[in-house]
Amino acid sequence: MSAVTERVTVVGGGYMGGGIAQTFAAHGIPCVLVDDGPTRSRERVEQLHKEAASFAADGLLSDAAATAIQENLAPADSLESGLDGATYVAEVVPEIPSLKKEVLGKISSFVASHVIIGSNTSAIPIGELAQSVNHPERFLGVHWMNPAPFVPCVEVIPSGETTTAAVEAVLDILQRLGKVATVVGDSPGFVANRLQYALFREAARIIEDGVAGPAQIDEVVRNSFGFRLPFFGPFAIADIAGLDVYQAGFGTMERAFGERIGTPAILTEQVAKGRLGLKKGTGFYEFGNGQGAEVAQYRDKAYASLTKLRAELGEINLVEGPSGKP
Repeated sequence: MSAVTERVTVVGGGYMGGGIAQTFAAHGIPCVLVDDGPTRSRERVEQLHKEAASFAADGLLSDAAATAIQENLAPADSLESGLDGATYVAEVVPEIPSLKKEVLGKISSFVASHVIIGSNTSAIPIGELAQSVNHPERFLGVHWMNPAPFVPCVEVIPSGETTTAAVEAVLDILQRLGKVATVVGDSPGFVANRLQYALFREAARIIEDGVAGPAQIDEVVRNSFGFRLPFFGPFAIADIAGLDVYQAGFGTMERAFGERIGTPAILTEQVAKGRLGLKKGTGFYEFGNGQGAEVAQYRDKAYASLTKLRAELGEINLVEGPSGKP
């Protein structure tokens, strides 16, 4: 995509669609928002302009970014007129398969065959949605995280028919937006939500088992492994802790819960090979040439800095609801 000629159309002006539209516009890319009718589209764009000004007043966006949103984000009178001249289309309608398929079919019938279409689905397989798209080779999943203007990750999910050129074009534009775009395989929930939902499922079971309530669980997560997650993913965290330690912990829980928390084969294989992580210089990652000491130093600095940031921000005191008590 050329930065001179490109124009983005976002179809769906809800919380996610609005944030995605703001992000494109903030980076100087002309963006048209299509919502449920011309009146709703105009109202939503007005809200997004005001919200951008509030973000700037609160120091969350620069004044220049807020001005760019005012200048580059406009409403459409209809789906067809909003798609006219688009070089990239972001479909961001609600997570209802039948609705997404209907909207994607309309989008692909209105735009030229070379126009790339990205679906912001949280979990629906891209191959399934691609069946509703004309020229599915230009279609892929582009899963943003909430809130879109501030969370770096965007999952990019090709289907079996998506061209390399389409993937590269989307990666290019996301990089220019300052996003961390990661190409992943096509699976229900992709990576982020498979992990996030697995955590929620086990958290719910802990409540059901009477071990802890929602507030206790959230407090533990925020102040334990959740404290590490801004800096390291689960495999790096395991390497730092020691894979043999992980294997022993899995053994205890597997004896108690069975395959619900069974020891992963990939972990057993690593330990059997003596790849125990940071302390052995190799695990899921390699820690040679002094990198082990560098990782440890970074870890300590990162955690100390996060402690200071949390003290500056203070705590949000949420009141636990009547349900979910152990």
